[in-house]
Amino acid sequence: MLKRERQAYILHQVNLHNKVLSTDLSQHINVSDDTIRRDLQELADAGKLIKVHGGALSPSFHNGLHTSKEVYSYQQKKIIAQKAASLIKDGMFVLTGGGTTIIELARALPQSLHATFISGSIPAIYEYMNHPNIDVIVIGDKISKNSKITVGLEAISRIRQIKADLCFMGINALNLENGVSDNDWDVVQIKKAMVESSQKLVCLTIAEKINSQQPIQVCESSKINTLITELYADDPLLQPYKDAGITVL
Repeated sequence: MLKRERQAYILHQVNLHNKVLSTDLSQHINVSDDTIRRDLQELADAGKLIKVHGGALSPSFHNGLHTSKEVYSYQQKKIIAQKAASLIKDGMFVLTGGGTTIIELARALPQSLHATFISGSIPAIYEYMNHPNIDVIVIGDKISKNSKITVGLEAISRIRQIKADLCFMGINALNLENGVSDNDWDVVQIKKAMVESSQKLVCLTIAEKINSQQPIQVCESSKINTLITELYADDPLLQPYKDAGITVL
């Protein structure tokens, strides 16, 4: 793979997942760790990503610039958010994670909705606070600068005290064999607690992440009640998930 192609692949992975690990990139591209480090440094010097220990971050997500120009697959995420918002009813207790799709969900909520939202995502909490009729419960603990959510034992303990009606989770990767997976250990522990503390799990993802896998499992696919993408529910890509008993929107 040529250098230009390699760096284009790296940027695509950063935009798609918000965060990438150097070890994963070197394995997928089949080049040395030193080559990946040099690529990441060049891309960081050009302002196209943020180089951190062990990998890189998307500048748009890290800097909180959640507008149509900066967010990857923005229009698709707006479609997902509108579908997700339709599931929320007055009086519900709703647990949400972080990510740009969750932020679009927060912005898509109708002004008349009366519900309680529980989250450790700093950007999502900000959006919920601007809603006239939503009560907000903040999950506190150490803030992950990479993901902009609270992580750690205290956050996990607080989540385990909750029994939410719905959990909305933006996901990094999904396939039927391994379920939902991610590449951030601390975030995965939070997501695991969220799954166990909710009556129903709703996973939000652009279709590009379907049938992909990250290193750390969040939960098996059997834990998912509803899967929402930008695609029509009868799209062939989603049929295996429907066959597995997952409601697809």
